[in-house]
Amino acid sequence: MQGKKQFLDKVVTRFRLSERVPPHNLYRRLAELVDWTFLYDETRALYSHTGQPSLDPVVFFKLVLVGRLENLVSDRRLVEHCALRLDILFFLGYEVDEELPWHSTVSRTRQLFPAAVFECLFDHVFAQCVARGLVAGDTQAVDSAPVKANASLEAVVEKQAAGARAPGPHVAGRDDRPVVPAAAVLTAPAHQLRQLATGQRRRQGAQTGALGARHEQARLLSNKTHYSPTDPDARISVKPGKARALNYLCSLAVDTAHGVISHVQADYADQRDSLHLPRLLTGLQRRLRENELPLRALLADAGYANGSNYAQLEAARITAWIPVFGQYKAEIDGFTYHGPTDEYTCAAGKVLPFRKYDTRVDGAWLKIYWATCSDCQQCPRKPTCVPGAKRKQLTRTIYDAAYRRAWERQQTRRGQRKRRVREGTVEPVFGHLLHHYGLRRLNVRGHAGAHKTMLLTAVAYNLKKLLRHRPQRQVSLAVALPRPMLAANWRAGRRNRHSEAPTRARAQPRTRKSTA
Repeated sequence: MQGKKQFLDKVVTRFRLSERVPPHNLYRRLAELVDWTFLYDETRALYSHTGQPSLDPVVFFKLVLVGRLENLVSDRRLVEHCALRLDILFFLGYEVDEELPWHSTVSRTRQLFPAAVFECLFDHVFAQCVARGLVAGDTQAVDSAPVKANASLEAVVEKQAAGARAPGPHVAGRDDRPVVPAAAVLTAPAHQLRQLATGQRRRQGAQTGALGARHEQARLLSNKTHYSPTDPDARISVKPGKARALNYLCSLAVDTAHGVISHVQADYADQRDSLHLPRLLTGLQRRLRENELPLRALLADAGYANGSNYAQLEAARITAWIPVFGQYKAEIDGFTYHGPTDEYTCAAGKVLPFRKYDTRVDGAWLKIYWATCSDCQQCPRKPTCVPGAKRKQLTRTIYDAAYRRAWERQQTRRGQRKRRVREGTVEPVFGHLLHHYGLRRLNVRGHAGAHKTMLLTAVAYNLKKLLRHRPQRQVSLAVALPRPMLAANWRAGRRNRHSEAPTRARAQPRTRKSTA
């Protein structure tokens, strides 16, 4: 007989939410794994002692962590999703008939809490990873990736000169229009603006289309001349193979033992990675020092290659496995360097000693070496060595020794192995964060909001690492025997082996030779 289910939609008189969530459920295990009560002490100073009760801080942090774990970017979708899941309601501490907080309440609470509270949660979870043995601390892999900002590239506007007024109605005799904000003021030097304008005119002149077709010229944007009024902290950047967009930069440090994130920070996307390494290193060392873990090696790609970074890591006794740029040359063709005297010798045997320090336009310090005019004027190699100058001059960075040591480490087999370790450690973490933890696009604005979101994403990733960790238990048993007993057992075993040998020989059947 065919069955047919009837839905009565009746009121359930006996229902317990804890009985409906199995013990192996992710959120049930997560609720038992972390002690969330420390968040009350961290946020107590942010509330007044009077007024209406606010959203529970523990509920807020659990709610936003669910958004990271469920790969949900929108707060509105997050609240709708949580209302349909019994295990998430049990994790949040809400009954089935209770209303969840509004999505606007979640957004306002995120703005209320400073980044220090989010960092405290990250440190708490990281300390649990250390206690479980998931963090070694001695070797860290560093990398960065752009994250799309909550702003459109089509809405950017041009920056104004300093002291300019925002567009608006102007009354005769007075000017009540607001002053342009700091992010909208031109700060680039005049020579950089002229170079940028020249390059844009050259690119626009090179644009071609079909014969006789009229096409609109592309809009060329730069952080020196344009900004986003929606999110002034977002920066225009481009990644190879990707379209130009408003982004933030997510910088990570990952422990190579089990892939636990040890540091995360939000940076501006219009700067080189090497400029963000000092701040990243400071936060990383502080966290490892609090957990009594030493940092001995740092792995990064060539984007972090910088003379000051090499010098800072060497001063901290940290081995920098960072490849130098491809344009760097450890040796100059035709010249030999002598370290004790800090001088170069050319192929003709003339000495080029160190003369003075100098600086480039960007402020980088240089060391200048040159030979005397008399040595070069009498040298037969002058027509090919310095045809249009009076003397030979060499320019090197003041961090040339640190660059040379890093280049030598890069050429070794261990350096190649460290490169593969970095690629297999930090790059998969970025792939998971961008595609499975809601970091493909930010739902907040401002540098502080981006930093909070990246901290929450890293906390969710480390919590997953904690839940999946299964420690390997090895049971070993050792029995100590007295020395006379060991000797007696050894002699008895030797007699047994000698007595069994003839028996095995006699047990073998004998074969008679056939007499044919």
